[in-house]
Amino acid sequence: MGSFTPIDTLEGDAQFDVYVAKPESEPRAAIIVIQEIFGVNAGIRQKCDSWAKAGYLAYAPDLFWRLEPHIELDADVPEQMEQALALIPKYNQDQGIRDVEATIKAARAALGDAGKVGLVGYCLGGRIVFMSACRTDGDAFVGYYGVGIDGLLGEQQAIGKPTMLHIPTNDGFVPADVQKIMHEGLKDNRHVTLHDYEGLDHGFAAEMGKRRVENAAQLADKRTADFFAEHLA
Repeated sequence: MGSFTPIDTLEGDAQFDVYVAKPESEPRAAIIVIQEIFGVNAGIRQKCDSWAKAGYLAYAPDLFWRLEPHIELDADVPEQMEQALALIPKYNQDQGIRDVEATIKAARAALGDAGKVGLVGYCLGGRIVFMSACRTDGDAFVGYYGVGIDGLLGEQQAIGKPTMLHIPTNDGFVPADVQKIMHEGLKDNRHVTLHDYEGLDHGFAAEMGKRRVENAAQLADKRTADFFAEHLA
């Protein structure tokens, strides 16, 4: 449904590719889908296509482009999982936020000045979305099983727009003590809503593959769709 197109960095000194899926009619808003550690793979592109079918202009920036353009990995293949995990320490997340800002800028230019932009991310992308809620001017933010958010709580005072986090309670990458820190640290932030998913593991809302848990994925995705419908209207 969609295709890759280049956009400029904020500095204007380079370009990187963004997967873009367009709705058939005038877009109601834009949604930026932030990848897992597996790149802008078929699952992420499918999420963009689904948002486009729902009437949104959807973008998925290739955040690993400085490491290697168009990395696509499969979480169900052990060797590719290891390859994905090895990318994390090499990836400059602060620089990545600037690429997210550039994508927001491109989405707003496509929509017109009045258009609103939401962000949704998964795994590493869930962390990037939380960082974006603290550091960018997006209009609404949703993170699925974001990693390391406990270490970012000192930035939460900068969150000024609606933010929602989906937290599986048996997340192998976000243990129970970290989840407790997140709940305690964010409970008084009026902009942030947390949803727990009892007994589920990291990746339960993946679009395809062995990690997906259908009923829970549908529940989380409906909450996300309702959240964006309310805050991007």
